[in-house]
Amino acid sequence: MDLHNETVEHNRAEHAGEMHIVRPPVYLGIFFALLVLTALTTGMSYVDLGVFNAVIALAIACFKASLVVLFFMHIHYSSRLLKMTVGAGLFTFMLLISLTMTDYISRAWGRF
Repeated sequence: MDLHNETVEHNRAEHAGEMHIVRPPVYLGIFFALLVLTALTTGMSYVDLGVFNAVIALAIACFKASLVVLFFMHIHYSSRLLKMTVGAGLFTFMLLISLTMTDYISRAWGRF
């Protein structure tokens, strides 16, 4: 019975500090993807799409931020608890932005 408990404790200790090692080609791929998206953002600034310029720029920025969070901050390889914590923070951020935008849109600009 003691041998089983020692084996279980050894397995827990072995997996507690387990860390995923990311190969350099993955980092290089993400780096070049970020460079391409930055060039795309710069190129889109010269195209007049009206109100959609800001929408497209923010969409590209969100995609770049998600690449950084997932790969450079190692959230992609983390536990589900850490992924849920990041998701909760993102949900809270989006809620605050939504409330701010509803206040901004509902104001009577120019009716002073």
